Amino acid sequence: MRVVVTGASGFLGRLLAESLLRSGTFDGEPVSSLVLVDRVARPDGTPPSGVSVQTVQGDLVEHLDTVFEQPVHVLFHLAAAVSAECEADFDLGMRVNVDVTRALLEAARAQAQAGGPVVRTVFASSIAVYGSDPALPLPAAVGETTLPVPRSSYGTQKLMCEHLVADCTRRGFVDGRVVRLMTVAVRPGRPNAAASGFLSGIVREPLAGLPAVCPVDPGLKVALSSPRRTVAGILRVAEAQRGTGAGYLEGPLPVNLPALTVSVADILATLRQVAGDTVADRVTLAPDPAIEAIVTSWPAVFDYSRAAALGLEPDPDFLSVLRDYLADHPDAVTATD
Repeated sequence: MRVVVTGASGFLGRLLAESLLRSGTFDGEPVSSLVLVDRVARPDGTPPSGVSVQTVQGDLVEHLDTVFEQPVHVLFHLAAAVSAECEADFDLGMRVNVDVTRALLEAARAQAQAGGPVVRTVFASSIAVYGSDPALPLPAAVGETTLPVPRSSYGTQKLMCEHLVADCTRRGFVDGRVVRLMTVAVRPGRPNAAASGFLSGIVREPLAGLPAVCPVDPGLKVALSSPRRTVAGILRVAEAQRGTGAGYLEGPLPVNLPALTVSVADILATLRQVAGDTVADRVTLAPDPAIEAIVTSWPAVFDYSRAAALGLEPDPDFLSVLRDYLADHPDAVTATD
């Protein structure tokens, strides 16, 4: 079985690849080859495994022939330009998020039509496909049947790709599965350009002895998922058998991964509880209207019964999320009381 991961140098891409390498299997079958694709170099640290690893670096569209030079059985498409990037540069978002996704689907379609395997294609979408509109306010709890009304270019691009995946699946070109990701926190490493990036930064930076800025009202409620739960959710949806009933992936709808609903104030209070006043006081409030406009349009409460039917649950509380971060990244923590 040959498995491809795009965006493999990104945070979630690395975690997903490492999980596949550790298990050496996908859906109970041995993975013979793992192809890691990204426009930037992959960091060192790939765990030892009996799986053959191929790295493809550069523009994905230009390397499609390399990616599909041998049959692809499973494709995890995580590569994307993030929310604030897309809002600042419309053309970038359309090229990276829409054009690349269409090119991948076309390559998978060509493989199937040439008699090759139908690619199980897992597309990482986002809760940014939702948005509150005065003419169509969001329900108290958002589910997969809630009409998406994105309020950002990023959310619009993700929704466009969801429909492309769904139509290609309907026509038998791919076996598409769309996973809508919550904001993933706490992310280690350097800040990225995502509008939601501050939700990791207000924890990560103070723990590293650095100042951090909170650009939104602390009363804002957000939907979060830890890295561990996010990767587990992606894999569970990818491996689920299609059918009806508990444990099966029913119908064509996307799957909203389970969310922990928590306020920014609760995040900061948990940081203070665990790391102490000196660390927590490194966070200052400085409202940023551009960031607020994006993140306040996203829903914070979800009906995740579709994911629950697959055995997935949200993180129990932010304390558990923070403890996971401390356990997984001890070298990134230099400051606690």
